[in-house]
Amino acid sequence: QVQLVESGGGLVQAGGSLRLSCAASGRTFSSYGMGWFRQAPGKSREFVAAIGWSGGRTNYADSVKGRFTISRDNAKNTVYLQMTSLKPEDTARYYCAAATVAIPSIVAGNYNYWGQGTQVTVSS
Repeated sequence: QVQLVESGGGLVQAGGSLRLSCAASGRTFSSYGMGWFRQAPGKSREFVAAIGWSGGRTNYADSVKGRFTISRDNAKNTVYLQMTSLKPEDTARYYCAAATVAIPSIVAGNYNYWGQGTQVTVSS
């Protein structure tokens, strides 16, 4: 069982930056692939970024490539999402997820555990 707690969301102006954190419980964190997804009001949940167990492999949605960076610290059981050059269309609730597959999957169905999310609002 893995519990995930996100933090770092907030209100930021367009062009600004935020860093989201996701703290995971459990001693097997390093064996999980980790991902970030987001959901805006009235829209379905969408993939944002994912990272493999070692941090050596990552995947990004086209909409965030070059602006967002996912990383992980297995010693701290934490995954991060550094977001820069934020746009109003990035406004959403951001969710951290853990997959028992170690690869950086872009498919929500591959993730077994989800956090409660943290709200990111980007004003224009």
